[in-house]
Amino acid sequence: MSIKISGTGSALPERVLTNADLEKMVETSDAWILERTGISQRRIVENDNVVTLAEKACRAALQDAGKTPEDVELIIVATCTMEEFFPCAACQLQARLGAVHAAGFDVNAACSGFLYALATAHAYITAGLYRNALVVGGEVLSRLVDYEDRSSCILFGDGSGAVFVEKASEGKGLISLSQGCDGPGGVAISCKTDALDKIHMDGRAVYAFATRQVPLCIQDSLDKAGLAAEEIDLFLLHQANLRILETIAKRLNIPMEKVPHNLDRYGNISSATIPVLLDELRKRGKIKAGQKIVMAGFGAGLTYGSCVLIWE
Repeated sequence: MSIKISGTGSALPERVLTNADLEKMVETSDAWILERTGISQRRIVENDNVVTLAEKACRAALQDAGKTPEDVELIIVATCTMEEFFPCAACQLQARLGAVHAAGFDVNAACSGFLYALATAHAYITAGLYRNALVVGGEVLSRLVDYEDRSSCILFGDGSGAVFVEKASEGKGLISLSQGCDGPGGVAISCKTDALDKIHMDGRAVYAFATRQVPLCIQDSLDKAGLAAEEIDLFLLHQANLRILETIAKRLNIPMEKVPHNLDRYGNISSATIPVLLDELRKRGKIKAGQKIVMAGFGAGLTYGSCVLIWE
């Protein structure tokens, strides 16, 4: 028994922060940012927060799946940018949606959060505890960004993506998982609970970790699924940096045509990057039944995870 994704949705703030805008805020340039990251712009909240963005993404996912809030049995929100310690985002989201029959909780695995939440939903559903779940990745990273640090402020944006998952047909859906963390390396990306603290990042350490660990994690998922990299149709990777995506593709010996990206328009939106990309690809008709898809991410912690699914 496994799970399938029956519906997808996403929500991005309307405000666009371009590289040209950043040139007025910090010593940088459009050319410098593009060369190092591949990012042209990112979305920044004005009146929204994690919960309101998540609500919009979830309503879209439910509509796509042909479900109502009353059908939902479990809500898992992956986020590291909640405005409150409690009530958690999932409980607030349950109230806003009117998902009166749903249990809910949050997970924090930073940019790997969506994959950890998806794996958790898989465990609950395959154990028979729930029949379905809303899995959400949502972040408002702009509130943690130091706009005087030109090495990190160019990277991050805000947004949310959601999927509705339920039991899959035999041999379809999520067929393998791989997860892990490098706790000692966690100092490479940090942000304290102090309201005045901002994101601190050692970019070189993160690059080295991602380009080394993500290919290994993906290979582990492929081995568990009994598949080779060349058999995969699409690799949906965490959208952190185009150079990282290119290096991962090279190490797996796969063409960049199989590694779609949207970070040029949204930047790094942490746990939301993979579900937002998935939703965009589905809307463009790029994902079809029977396709083999890898999803993989990495983030603060340092966490990493990947999965293989056969689209149903």
